[in-house]
Amino acid sequence: MNSTMKVTGVVIFGVLLSFALPHLMSMNATKNLETESQREIQTETTTSSSNEVAIATTPKDESGTPIETTPEPVQEPVQTTEPAPVVEEPQAEPIVYDGMTLDELAEKLNRSLKSTLSDTGMSFAKYAVEMGIDPYLAVAIVLHETGCNYSCSTQVKQCYNVGGMKGGPSCNGTSYKKFDSLDDGIYSFMYNLKTNYYDKGLTTAEQMNKKYAASKTWATKVNNYINKIKAA
Repeated sequence: MNSTMKVTGVVIFGVLLSFALPHLMSMNATKNLETESQREIQTETTTSSSNEVAIATTPKDESGTPIETTPEPVQEPVQTTEPAPVVEEPQAEPIVYDGMTLDELAEKLNRSLKSTLSDTGMSFAKYAVEMGIDPYLAVAIVLHETGCNYSCSTQVKQCYNVGGMKGGPSCNGTSYKKFDSLDDGIYSFMYNLKTNYYDKGLTTAEQMNKKYAASKTWATKVNNYINKIKAA
């Protein structure tokens, strides 16, 4: 009896399920269609809103026609870093005479110039290089004529005459010439060597001897001073 009732219940449940299942499936399909339709409507609404925003922000002329605009070019950042400064290497002083620079030559001459002519080596060096004169020969003549290897003569101390040059204005009523300054006297002496001796081919003490002094031993004495200057 109980078995028969169980079987009967199962059969009835199966019959009910066969009627209810298609209805449930139809309801689920309908719900899926509604959800898909809502998604499509939402997408269309979003697209429409975007288009409206785009249309609203697009500039138009007086007739309502959209105006084409050219996008502004993107500017690259300006280089603000300053270039590194160029450091120039100091140039070596040129060699002017006997393997020496002008300063070195002046220093060498100063070792032989005493008394009133102390520290005048630069004047002799500069004018010798400018005029193409042997600075050793020029200073040797000065030392012989003035005694400034030890103590300068009166014509140097009072009249700035460094080479025993004659002419006016007179130095204390003598035949020797007076100059306005020591540098003026040095320049005039060097210029006299250039124009009256070097320019005429007289470039050594031996060649100058006859014209510069009456003494026949003048060149020998000048050359002795040259050797002392070179060795100083």
